[in-house]
Amino acid sequence: EEIIQIYGKRWNIEVFFKTTKSFLNLAKEFQGRSYDSMVAHTKIVFCRYIMLALENRESKDPRTLGNLFYLCCDELKDISFTEAFQLILTILKNTLKKYLTITDRALQDLIQEFISCLPAFLKGRLQLSPCES
Repeated sequence: EEIIQIYGKRWNIEVFFKTTKSFLNLAKEFQGRSYDSMVAHTKIVFCRYIMLALENRESKDPRTLGNLFYLCCDELKDISFTEAFQLILTILKNTLKKYLTITDRALQDLIQEFISCLPAFLKGRLQLSPCES
């Protein structure tokens, strides 16, 4: 009886690690040398597992966690680097307008100066035309 209980607990742990490695990319998604960054990545993966397990438990869904993971990924729209940067610039513009008395032209010049100071590899990824920012 005790052996069965221990094996049952161990099996849940095996399923947990199989899911985190196979579906949540515990071993493949991140490669770093810093111990703290590896621990942080592992915590993030475990949090993702917890969210999926909670969703599975609350919805009494017969689908596997792997299926839920892929369905959640399909529901999320991927945002490009350029879109993310544009969003950051929009938030920056709105914040500057809110807290500073600044003309639209001065704000535009400030953003252009900011973009011109970015490293070349970022500018290449942005592919901004002069009128987009």
